[in-house]
Amino acid sequence: MITVERNDALSRYEGRVADEVVTVINFVRTGNVVDIKHTRTRVRWRGQGLAGKVTEAALADIRAQGWKVQASCAFTVDYLHAHPEHADLRV
Repeated sequence: MITVERNDALSRYEGRVADEVVTVINFVRTGNVVDIKHTRTRVRWRGQGLAGKVTEAALADIRAQGWKVQASCAFTVDYLHAHPEHADLRV
C-alpha cells in the first residue's frame, strides 16, 4: 500500500511504502500552475506502477487545489496523454 503526500517544503509529492519514500515527483508552483519537473522511483521499487499511482494522486491534489498542471517531466507528459480525463488540468 502506497500513501502520497505533498511536501511543500521540498516542492515534491512523496509516495511512501511504510516509512520509506519510494517515489518522488518534484514540482515548481508559480501562482496556480504546477510544473511537474521530474518523477523518480527507487530502483528496487520500479516496475510496480508506483510512479503512476503517485502521479494520479498528485493530479487529484492539483485539481482539488484549483491549480493547473504543466509537465516538463517526460513520464508525466506520457501519463497525461494516456489519461485524457486529466485534460482539463493542462495549461
